[in-house]
Amino acid sequence: MKHLWVVLAIAAALSDSSRAQEAPNAENGKRLFLKNGCYECHGTVGQGGTGPRLAPRPLAAPALTAYVRKPANGMPPYSAKVMTDSEVADIRAYLATIPEPPKNLPLLNP
Repeated sequence: MKHLWVVLAIAAALSDSSRAQEAPNAENGKRLFLKNGCYECHGTVGQGGTGPRLAPRPLAAPALTAYVRKPANGMPPYSAKVMTDSEVADIRAYLATIPEPPKNLPLLNP
């Protein structure tokens, strides 16, 4: 009986530690991008403005999280209390859904 409890305890620990993280949510990322004011400098679709272009090919998740925590060039830092790592991952997922801008816009070409 004692061994059964050990096996159950190990199984529970493995279950908790191997539980997959939820996939990033692009819809929530868009909401957070707007809510946290990212769009004010980076544009509503990450096209850039006073801040750099973020989409359609955003930084890898670890690099984006590191930059959000300790930014340069006047961007305010976002601590994990303000925006969790999973929320940054959601924002990255949103940015990754934005398509490339068109290469040739006939109306703009004379």
